[in-house]
Amino acid sequence: MESSASIEIAKQALLTFGLILAIGSFLGITAKKLKTPDVAIFLLAGMVLGPEVMGVIDIKANSIANQLILIFGSCYILFDGGASLKLKVLKEVWLTVVILSTLGVLISMFVTGVVAYWILGIPFIIALLLGATIASTDPATLVPVFQQVKIRERVAQAVMSESAFNDAMGAIATFTVLGIAAGHAEFSLFGSMGELLWQACLGIFVGGILGYLAAVLIAHEKFSFLLEYAPLVTLMAVIGAYMGADGAHASGFMAVFTFGIILGNKDMFGFEMQEREAERMEDYITTTALIMRMFIFILLGSQVNFALMNEYLIGGVIVVLIFMFIGRPLTVFACAALDPKANWTRNELLFMCWTRETGVIPGALAGMLVGMKAPGADVVASVTFIAILMTILIQATTTKWVAKKLGMLETV
Repeated sequence: MESSASIEIAKQALLTFGLILAIGSFLGITAKKLKTPDVAIFLLAGMVLGPEVMGVIDIKANSIANQLILIFGSCYILFDGGASLKLKVLKEVWLTVVILSTLGVLISMFVTGVVAYWILGIPFIIALLLGATIASTDPATLVPVFQQVKIRERVAQAVMSESAFNDAMGAIATFTVLGIAAGHAEFSLFGSMGELLWQACLGIFVGGILGYLAAVLIAHEKFSFLLEYAPLVTLMAVIGAYMGADGAHASGFMAVFTFGIILGNKDMFGFEMQEREAERMEDYITTTALIMRMFIFILLGSQVNFALMNEYLIGGVIVVLIFMFIGRPLTVFACAALDPKANWTRNELLFMCWTRETGVIPGALAGMLVGMKAPGADVVASVTFIAILMTILIQATTTKWVAKKLGMLETV
């Protein structure tokens, strides 16, 4: 009986995955024809297909399958984003990226916390918990959007790098504030910053070592004996980078992002793949990243709790609007002012203000708080999902239009 039940569960999961692939493929083509970022279409489809509407897809947020897809999918998309960056461009803006990823997260957290405290009438520590949860930007959303909308290199790479770096700070800030809310800890700005730097540096080290090793195995003149299996090497190394960094209490996301940067810039280290093999690996990475986007955002949409969201809908929308139009611009301009050598133009900064979608990582953090029955978890989860929907459906879909108005589109 137990074996039979397991087989039925496996069949149901297989059917669900097949539906996501089939529907996702159709929606991906539709998004391309409409010239709209596919993540927005996937998210809307998930809301319709989820248990709240049609009930076609019902994978629980706390299930092993969902967590596996979120973690691996986010890692692979982040690796893909890192591989598309160019080190020579990143060197020009690294200080702005570091400031945005550290001080910027704290500014966003505090501004959102103050606004939520006044608008929603919740305790200030719970408002800060909400601010910390949605403070980080989302690489799983930004990377595919910037791959579909060609933005000027240094702006695109600054925003994508920020999204990779600030996830660690967002998670650290969230659990630090949670400790205070639960009465287990005291907030320490320097302690949080020190923890972030340690996690980031260790993550960079792990990702850098694995990235270099992978480059040797697939592109070295003498030792590239895994060249034929280059696509599989990327899979193994992404998992290895995340798990290795996580096991060392470092940032797994930073590790896979760094791994992507090293592998994507392997020519700077004297490695070069055969053109045919390089194209084959690139096609594999692009296809895998697309599949991960389908699963992540269709599942994320299917898990939107409309009843919980409606409870704080009006106040939540106001908080998110202030977050988008006041909190983010304040953060960007304040942090950019600390790096005068970058010589950011007004239009570049305005574009950076607009591109800060909330997505997988904040959604996962909110889900964890609900699962832990943390103080204020319901209001945090409600406003977080409102932020995810608003930023992806408003900001992601208008990225190209805003870029065109500000002159940020890459000229061919």
